[in-house]
Amino acid sequence: MPKRYFDRLQTIDYLIRIKGTGKPAQLAKRLRISERTLYEFLKMMKELGAPIEYDRYKESYFYSEKGGFNVRFSKNLVAVSTMFLLCFLIW
Repeated sequence: MPKRYFDRLQTIDYLIRIKGTGKPAQLAKRLRISERTLYEFLKMMKELGAPIEYDRYKESYFYSEKGGFNVRFSKNLVAVSTMFLLCFLIW
């Protein structure tokens, strides 16, 4: 998958978390994608467990529960795994 796919996912996630997406047509234009592609992103995010809803009054998508997507590589996961292993061996 191209990097821009993940960049768009992160942008959508961020805008949903701050409740700043605007209407679907506005969000699609902002991301330089079609509304159909936007709906595909939202569907995929929902299939991955994101509780995405739309507030017609505020004209914005939002998460009905706290959370968000994290699609970056993190070296900290290795450190945490190593610390867990060390604690387990010491125990």
